[in-house]
Amino acid sequence: MKIKVSAASAFGPNPWQQTSWDWRAAGNFICGGMGSGLLIASALFGTAAPHSLTSPHWQVFAGLALVGLGLLSVWLEIGRPLRALHVFLNPRTSWMSREAFVGLLLFPSGLAAMLGLSGWIWITAALAMAFLYCQSRMLPAARGIPAWRSGVLSLLMVITGWCEGCGLFMLLGDQPARTSVALLLVTTGLLVVRMLVWQRYRSDVDENLVARARAVLKTVGSHVLVLGTVIPIALLGIGWLLGFPIHGLAGAFIVWAGANMKYMLVTRASYNQGFALSKMPVRGVRT
Repeated sequence: MKIKVSAASAFGPNPWQQTSWDWRAAGNFICGGMGSGLLIASALFGTAAPHSLTSPHWQVFAGLALVGLGLLSVWLEIGRPLRALHVFLNPRTSWMSREAFVGLLLFPSGLAAMLGLSGWIWITAALAMAFLYCQSRMLPAARGIPAWRSGVLSLLMVITGWCEGCGLFMLLGDQPARTSVALLLVTTGLLVVRMLVWQRYRSDVDENLVARARAVLKTVGSHVLVLGTVIPIALLGIGWLLGFPIHGLAGAFIVWAGANMKYMLVTRASYNQGFALSKMPVRGVRT
């Protein structure tokens, strides 16, 4: 273990990257957030084309499949998978437990929505919002990781889930020459808000990060700005003005940028704080 002694007499090991949560945990945040966002988007925009791939039936199925894939990813990460049911034992303090309980309600509600039962698409969307919120609180609860413990990160995870849901809706649906005005305006607004929240998040955590984590977030920020905001908005605008069916391509950029951001946050920027002693204890000397 490397030991660093600074000129200010600070003593302690350098921060190191956590290894408890790997790509499988990142997969839960990626697929769960994306699927939840798609369920919400299906309630808002899916009824416009009831006989196409943008119908609530197809979109709800895809959203539930993504949420299930995310939960499967985190289950694969458990050292003892047969103890997975223990996640339900601590809903009072654990956001992961709360996510699991919401998931139990989300799947039967989604099935009812797929069967076309009146009103269940909106109940499913509300449960998806609750699922996304529970998921967004998990990373900030890890107080030992400076890149995670900002409260702004929770808002960022919710906003990017909405963005990815709209992007996936456009990517998987039919490709008419013009998207609906509502979908275009909502998606554009969400992308701008995500970029602003990202900037606020960076300013909130930047001074507490080690150089390697700061470099990771700088790279992610450029991806969020260019590939996740500027290019999709430009494609949506061009497609609307000229009548080109390219909003699916814009959706692909939106989804990729959000997934890449979550993956890098969980697996690359996740250096812990380390520890330091401002004064070395000396036997027999009161400090």
